[in-house]
Amino acid sequence: MAYSHTNSKGVKYFLNSKEVVLRGGKAQRIFYFSKDERPEAVPSLPEGMVVNENPRNGFLTVSKKK
Repeated sequence: MAYSHTNSKGVKYFLNSKEVVLRGGKAQRIFYFSKDERPEAVPSLPEGMVVNENPRNGFLTVSKKK
């Protein structure tokens, strides 16, 4: 079961992650939301991270807790 979050507009999104290689050659894990459940889905929100929602359009992002 993947981690899901419902935004203020009532749309359910699933958290996904993947490893990408930056231009300098450094590998980094990115997190993103999708409307469908994918194979790269994350089972839970990583520790030290928080979900933020843009109040204008309901777009979800993940960032480190402050």
